[in-house]
Amino acid sequence: MKRRHSVPLRIGRITIGGDAPVVVQSMTNTDTRDIKSTSRQINELEECGCELIRVAVPDIEAAEAITGIKKQISIPIIADIHFDHKLALASMLAGVDGLRINPGNMTEVLGLKKVIMMAKERQVPIRTGVNAGSIPSDYQNDKPLHERMVNLGMEQIRLIESMDFNLIKVALKAFDVQTTIKAYKMIADLIPYPLHIGITEAGVLRAGTIRNSVGIGILLYMGIGDTVRVSLSAEPREEVLVAYEILKSLGLREKGAMLISCPSCGRAEIDIISLAKRVDEYLENISQPIKVAVMGCVVNGPGEAREADIGVAGGKGKGVIFKKGEVLKTVNESDLYSSLIEQIELLCNHS
Repeated sequence: MKRRHSVPLRIGRITIGGDAPVVVQSMTNTDTRDIKSTSRQINELEECGCELIRVAVPDIEAAEAITGIKKQISIPIIADIHFDHKLALASMLAGVDGLRINPGNMTEVLGLKKVIMMAKERQVPIRTGVNAGSIPSDYQNDKPLHERMVNLGMEQIRLIESMDFNLIKVALKAFDVQTTIKAYKMIADLIPYPLHIGITEAGVLRAGTIRNSVGIGILLYMGIGDTVRVSLSAEPREEVLVAYEILKSLGLREKGAMLISCPSCGRAEIDIISLAKRVDEYLENISQPIKVAVMGCVVNGPGEAREADIGVAGGKGKGVIFKKGEVLKTVNESDLYSSLIEQIELLCNHS
């Protein structure tokens, strides 16, 4: 697939756009004023692959806490700010690496100009754009929703550009997958800036994962998207893990292990559901880009297992362990998990 070309943008030590890989980000659900718990969650998210983190800044105390948080983390931090331009100024003074603002809800033009001036002076990028749910009810009601999103987003972009600022990242999110895709496809041809993609208010873990995977996956396949957040009503860690699964499925990132497991069916001669679940939980802590196959029968099992770095193909109460296409041994079903994990550890320790 050919990716849309965008101008590269630096947020702290991370590059977004240009030839850089698609960047994975999330948002904390802690009280930003609680420096200890917020820093702890950010570090936990970094361990599972988060590369940019956004924190809510509802008041001055939260903005000032960014100084303390930055001392305890290593990934760039973005301040999420609405309505009050003073919070954006305070966040930049505290050392934030990026801002997420909505110029449309900062009603003081002079205040917005102060934000842009300081952002330019400190080279702090700004994410702008709109969510479908935040469009004024009386804005261009004669047009389809995705066009309203794009038109309002372009107004905000032009306003920022008019203040001689171009360190811009753009997002246009909706709950509806088709609306989101249409909006991003439309604006992708209008601007050179990096695009932050996602499906907003996507829902709880299972339904939200599906909705995000469809929307984000289609956009990425079209070459659209420079950074991504999977929005879920779940722990932020799940957002990061799902994001990488989407990227790995399209060959865009190789971080972490990939599990291939067959569906449960009447041909399976081992407990494939339990085994695959246990292996999947174990692989969450593996950072190397390895491929592991857990297959339940002799129809597709041997072929898939041979294609993986490590694999098992189940038989009647037994299973064959493969490594790089070679048969290692046959073990009883009760020993399949331990034997598979042993081989995974040996592979990772020597890679």
